[in-house]
Amino acid sequence: MNIQIIEIPKIKEPRGNLSVIEKDIIPFEMNRVYYLYDVPSGSERGGHAHKNLKQFLIALSGSFNVILNDGKEEKVITLNKPNEGLLINPGIWRELNNFSSGSVCLVIASAVYDEADYIRDFDKFKLYSKNH
Repeated sequence: MNIQIIEIPKIKEPRGNLSVIEKDIIPFEMNRVYYLYDVPSGSERGGHAHKNLKQFLIALSGSFNVILNDGKEEKVITLNKPNEGLLINPGIWRELNNFSSGSVCLVIASAVYDEADYIRDFDKFKLYSKNH
């Protein structure tokens, strides 16, 4: 599956930890940043794939699960460390669930929002994944 867990450097000191994301950490140019928060208990986010967009997800606070599917296999990754991110490359279906109270999901994207890049129907995604 075309995903990767990437460790974000952490500077530890008694006053608190510091992590920095610079251009050499993420293997794409950052063009959009957004975050999910105050997700109600039992709610899900995502439920789509992208044709071209790359995303890097980080649990800045709390935890959540990312369910990934490439059309052949499904994998569940729990994000719960602010110095670790999940790189999701194009052609991967993703769903986010099991958000802990107070969790914050930061998303760094390779492009600005473009509805034409989304595949929002899982059956259409399965057909797309067979052809790509």
